[in-house]
Amino acid sequence: YVPTVSGFLYLAVFIDIFSRKVVGWSMSSTMKYTLVTSAFNQAYGREHPEQGLLVHTDQGSQYTSGPFVRLLNQRHCIHSMSRKGNPYDNAVSESFFKTLKRELVNDEHYADHEQARRSIFRYIEKYYNNQRIHFSLGWVSPSQFESRRENNSVA
Repeated sequence: YVPTVSGFLYLAVFIDIFSRKVVGWSMSSTMKYTLVTSAFNQAYGREHPEQGLLVHTDQGSQYTSGPFVRLLNQRHCIHSMSRKGNPYDNAVSESFFKTLKRELVNDEHYADHEQARRSIFRYIEKYYNNQRIHFSLGWVSPSQFESRRENNSVA
């Protein structure tokens, strides 16, 4: 939930657990299944995963909706969900949202959804994925971590 003067803007993300990279994201003025299907389709189109991809979500209605579950089935993905009342299952996503709020959203006063969208886009695509260092990745950004992994697997 991102507060703006014109109401909340909702953000859904899919994060690659290996690299901590936000591989798919979507924003909307409503929290419906289309929010998460759009984010998932972006992630899937960017990453082109093999069949059997494990997709972990919480138990929100958008993630348990028929259209989203059918999309995962069509893409031959395995759907994994958090247990009720267990925030640790979603630790990577929760950590991302906490970081986003601490480093960006809490200091902003967005006039409207468009201003928030532009700001969050820049944060994810220019800063978080490409510049922000992560302790869990050995103090490099997600993109640098992926690059190192690709270079090591080629050699």
